[in-house]
This record gives sequence, structure tokens and C-alpha cells, in this order.
Amino acid sequence: MTEEYAASRYEEACGLLPLRLRTAAMALPMDRKAAVEELRLRIERPLSLTYPEGEAPLPQTRVLRSDLEQVLDKASEYSRYAAAETIRRGYVTASGGFRVGLCGTALPSGGGNEGLRDLSSLAIRIPRVHEGAALPVLPEVLEDGRPLSVLILSPPGGGKTTLLRDLVRLLSQGTPANPPCRVALVDERGELAAVHHGRPQLEVGPRTDVMDGCPKSLAVPMLLRAMSPQVIALDEIALDADVEAVRAAAGCGVALLATVHAASLEDLDARPTGRALLACGVFQRAVLIGGGGSGRRSRVERLP
Repeated sequence: MTEEYAASRYEEACGLLPLRLRTAAMALPMDRKAAVEELRLRIERPLSLTYPEGEAPLPQTRVLRSDLEQVLDKASEYSRYAAAETIRRGYVTASGGFRVGLCGTALPSGGGNEGLRDLSSLAIRIPRVHEGAALPVLPEVLEDGRPLSVLILSPPGGGKTTLLRDLVRLLSQGTPANPPCRVALVDERGELAAVHHGRPQLEVGPRTDVMDGCPKSLAVPMLLRAMSPQVIALDEIALDADVEAVRAAAGCGVALLATVHAASLEDLDARPTGRALLACGVFQRAVLIGGGGSGRRSRVERLP
């Protein structure tokens, strides 16, 4: 990924901002634009830019409630009704694959959440496709050219989603080391493929079928019945129901790719859900991601 490409994605994300804030955000030099991972807006606070090393406020900016409303209007293409289902879950996927996370006053309904009002903050995530990110680990997650079941670990923001997306792309399109596979991608939070009006905004390969915005426990059996995948990819296993979905898929003979928040296998094993995930015996390899920014490195471990 070049600096020019990364900076252009930042500039595209700035297009969601009101003019006053966009003008300030666009004044950054190219190298700083290229490093920004998120734009964060909080009422009565400066516009904040998230870098690998942390957040930094943009001087002489102050976010108003109307700024938040304008961003949501632009992200939903001025049709909040059409985006109501994802707004209820706290986000909107904008054209270009930008995921806008929302925070405000929830509207409880029947044990769930009907929507949000009185927005108080939001985060515009800037996804960048790192084609080739998974190439260093690809040979170690294949056996006789076939994908093994792989668990990808890192702390939050460590690059799990980026690596999973590229691994899906490589398996889907095929490489000299592996024939193309049918991949079913469960994109519950809209971050892997960033589907917008039915079209993935981020490259996930030509033989990838995406189930967007659906809980893993529901999406996995649907995909098994309808799409006969050879590989199923899941982002962020966090619930007991997610572990059950993993078990169900493995019982049908498909390879599984999944991510989970953990700094190490020991860290994962210290949590009940993580312990259950390791104990189910589905995964044959673990990819552990460490470091940050240009110093980020991945290593592969065999699982018993």
C-alpha cells in the first residue's frame, strides 16, 4: 500500500465531514493523512484523528451536534430509513467502504434496541486494502494446497481484519500454492467486505459470497445450506453462540477462518469463550499478530 493510496482514502473519508471540519482535516501533510485510521467526532470536542500511536485532536475545530447529523445523513445517503437496521446496531456503511460507528441514546424495545437518538459521538473508520498482507503466512496455513482452519489473534486494532480479508481474497482467487476456493464470508459488522447496495466495497475475491449484517449463529447455517462453501470466514468470535457456529461449520467439513481479540494463546485460554474456542478442536493453526504500524509482524503456531 503506497502513501498516496493511503492518503487518498483519508481524503475520501473526509468527504463525509461538514465543510468547516473537512477544510481543517484536509490541511494535513500527505504523510500524516496516510497514517490516520479513524476520524472521531464528539460533541463540544475537537475533531480527533486516530493514528497507530493514539488519538490527536485537530486544533481549532469544535464538533457540534449538527455536524454529527450531517455525517449520518451523508453516510446513509439521506435515507436513514433505508439504513435503519444497521443504525439500530450502531453503525452505517457508507459508499467507499467507510464504516461510521454511532453512539448516542439508545431506544430500548422488547429487550433489544430500536435505534439511536441524540447522537453524541461517531467514528469514521478508514479501511485500506493491504493486498499481499497474508502472503507471508499463506504457505503455513495450507496443507497439500488446501486451506486449514485458522484462528487469527491480536489485540484490538492489531490488524486481524486486514489479514483475514486478504487471506479470503487469496483463497478465493487462487495462487500458485492453492487452487481457487468458494469462500463464504460472514460480515456481521460490515468491516470485512463493506457491502453497499449489495456490492462489496473492499476486495474479497471473485469466488466469495458475503452474508452481511447477520449474526454468525444465523449466518453460518444459512450459508451451509445455500452456498456450499469450501471455506467460511468469520470476524471477531466473542460470544458463546459464535463458538457454537464454529462447531456447526466444522462438522460439515469446511475450513474455517476466524479472528479473536487476544494478545496470545495464553491470553485467549484465560477467558471462558476463548477456552471453549480452543477446546472445540476445530482450528489447526493460529496466526499471532504483534507490533504496530510498519513494525507489525505475524507468526504461525500449530494447535494441538
